[in-house]
Amino acid sequence: MLKITGLDKLQKELKQAEQALNELDGELGVVNFDPHEPVSIEAAIQSVNRMIDNRVEPYVDNPIVESLAEQMKERYRENILQKAAEARLQSDED
Repeated sequence: MLKITGLDKLQKELKQAEQALNELDGELGVVNFDPHEPVSIEAAIQSVNRMIDNRVEPYVDNPIVESLAEQMKERYRENILQKAAEARLQSDED
């Protein structure tokens, strides 16, 4: 007979992941930055990271939530860097 263990833990983690996703749904907040100032860009990235961390704080020990949060942070980081680069290109053209 095959015995499967750990399903309760997995179900709990999945339920927490669903709750965390609900917390992250919608607008996280607003960040502003100077696209010509690397320090300003980095501050905006760190601000978004803190927003995400604050939303998922109740689920900090959940590996599924941790992975989702890290993926979101990376996507927002890439988005901020892309917007900064586009703004620099636009100002160079003007």
